[in-house]
Parts: sequence; C-alpha cells; structure tokens
Amino acid sequence: MLSKKTSKRFLLPSLFSAIFTHSAAAYEFDKPIENAFKLGQDDAKYGQIKLDLNYRFEMSDIANNAKDKGLANTLRLRLGYLTPKFHGLQGFAEFEGNLGMQKDYFAPLASPSFDARREVIADPQASELNQLWVSFTGIPDTEIKGGRQRIKLDDARFIGNVGWRQMEQTYDGVIVTNTSVENLTLKAGYIANVQNIWSQEDAVQLPFLNVNYQYKDLVRITGYGYWFSDYDTGQAGRSTQTYGVGLNGSPKITQDITLHYTAEYSYQGDYANNPNSIGLSRYNLMGGASFMGVTLKGAAEELGANGAQAFQTPFGTNHGFQGWADMFLVTPKDGVRDINATLGAAPLGIKMAFVYHNFQSVTNNIDYGNEYDFLITKKFGKHYQLLAKYAYYDANEANGIATLNKDVNKFWLQASVSF
Repeated sequence: MLSKKTSKRFLLPSLFSAIFTHSAAAYEFDKPIENAFKLGQDDAKYGQIKLDLNYRFEMSDIANNAKDKGLANTLRLRLGYLTPKFHGLQGFAEFEGNLGMQKDYFAPLASPSFDARREVIADPQASELNQLWVSFTGIPDTEIKGGRQRIKLDDARFIGNVGWRQMEQTYDGVIVTNTSVENLTLKAGYIANVQNIWSQEDAVQLPFLNVNYQYKDLVRITGYGYWFSDYDTGQAGRSTQTYGVGLNGSPKITQDITLHYTAEYSYQGDYANNPNSIGLSRYNLMGGASFMGVTLKGAAEELGANGAQAFQTPFGTNHGFQGWADMFLVTPKDGVRDINATLGAAPLGIKMAFVYHNFQSVTNNIDYGNEYDFLITKKFGKHYQLLAKYAYYDANEANGIATLNKDVNKFWLQASVSF
C-alpha cells in the first residue's frame, strides 16, 4: 500500500493521465474553454487569456557526490492576457510562478533554497513577471516589439528561453523583424537585461543581428552576429563577439524518404572590456534521413578551447545540446567535442527518441565519457501532453575533472495543459 506522502507525489500525474485517456471527449470539452479564454468571441476581438500549467517530477542522482538524490515535484503556472490589435499595436502581460510541492532538492541560487544535503534541481520556487511587451505592425512587413519577452533565435543555441526549465528565461529588449523580401527574414535587436531560470536579473549590453533565407525545403541559410558586453563586477571575461553562418534543410527525396542536414560554423572572440585574448571556433555538422516514420541522424558539435578559455553560449537553451544530463551547460576550459546519434519514431502519434553521445575534449586529449538519453511523449489534441525522459551520463572516472568524472542519472515525468 502506498504511503500518504507517496500517494500525494503521484496524484497529479494520475489525474492528468485520466483526463487524457479519451481524446475525443477532451476535444468536445475543450471548445467552451477555448471560447472562454477568448472572452466569448471566436475572433478574440476583446483579446484572449493565455494559460500554461506544467506538472513535473524530477529525480537527480550523482554517484559518489556525498549528497542524497534530488527529488522534486513542482507545478508551474503561466497566466497572461494578450490584447487585440489596435491600429497595429498589441500588448501582452504574463505572470509565472512555480510551486515546490516536494522540497527534497537543492536550489542554490534561489530563496528558499530547500535542502542543501541533496542534489541540485534547477526549478526554484519563485514567482515573477515573465513577459510584458508591446508590438507595432503598422509598417509594412515589419514588426517592432519592445519590453520583457521570450526570444528564441534559430535553434536557440545562442539566444533562447531555456524552455525546459519550469521558470523560463526572458529578455528586456527591443527586436525589429522585417520580411519585405520574399523568403528573407531579418531580425535586429538589443537586449539590456536577462531574467534567468533562477528568477534573477542579469544586466547586459547585447545588440544582435540575425538573417535567415529559406529556399523551399532544400536549404535555409542563416547568418548572425552577437555582441555581448558584461560590466558587472568580476564578469568582464564573459564579454564576447560571436559570428556565424549555417546551412540546413530537410529535402524530400521520395514520398517515403526525407534527408536532413546541417553545416554550421561560428567564431567567438573577445569584446569590449574582456581582458583576455580569445579566438575560438565552433563546428556543428549533422546528416540523416527519415524513412517511413523512422529518423536516424548522426552529428558532431565541437566547442573550441585554448586550454584557458572555451567557446561559451551563456544565453542559449543548452539543455537541448550535448546531452540532457546537462553536464556541459558551461563549456569546460578544454572545450568539448560531442559525437552523437539519434534514432526517432512516432508510432500511433507517440514520439520516441534515443540519443547516444560520446564526449571528448578539444585540447589535452581528455575522454569525458558517454551519455544515453531516452524520450517518450504523447500529445492529446492541441492542449495536453504527457512526457517521460531519462538521461544517463556514464563518466570516464579517470578524466580527473571533479564535475565530469561521476556517473549521473536523471529522470523526468511531466504533464502539461496549455491554452
């Protein structure tokens, strides 16, 4: 028999599972809710309410770390209001809050930080103004958006919202987007402040330029520049300028076969007040194919290093790269070369994926270890989703780096509702 504590831990996912069992009934149930969130108007002429509710159980266990495993049951709510457009103007305000229902984990940069005897889980109990922006589309083929906003550029490697964590990362800034040339999207912007996943603010100076040209499904050509200055005490070493160009596409060869490819190069140098001399490269290569619903990809990403500094992506959604165990959120000083393979399929609409990583250094010939990642997720209509995910980092214990030479197990169970 389950204890009362255990029953409470798994009550919410059980309820979500029961709700999602009958998708057809859920669809009929959704219609009045959708109508209510549009304030009774199909065209949302009075604006609309936005809601995102996400329950997550997370387990983090690091071998020989002198800490108990981290166990978190958290419930995140985002609630916002999107105004109707008026003479090209539109606004959005959104609150975000995360509740730690089980506090058997450590959130070191947050208050409350919970239990320092346990492993870190980066989902603090906090509440914040997540977004507050105004946009203007009165100029043809142009949008100007200013305020606190979610920003995801390209694959979010350099600027992203870190959407996997319960408290996402948002930005205070201005973005101008222009699409006046067919198939060409130009984005230019300036970020003055970052509100990170710990609900803390980081004052920055970050102008950027991002260009995308799409030619059918054959190729998307991307170019970008990010000029990042950090004048906070002790943070001058983070100031960098980053430039890059990439090609990617998914051309359909036959009715059953689709190819996938990526080829990207990035350069990162010192900038503004950075006292170091830096000139580092990043390579990102991928090739693969889909056949009758099964996708196989092979890839290699290298973040370069000079033995003292390494190529960094401090504002990227780094959980989506170099393994879900999050061992390389900050690139170690010897860099990292990630050789990986992904196998994915979606039978009966159930998305499944397996990813293998081999991690090596760029300098000093260090074998960090391997990682094995598994994912299964299912959407039910437009608004509901269940997800289970597991990551196992199998460290080379002889690599001599304290943060990278211990085996790591992480597991997630998640249920979400979004309107």
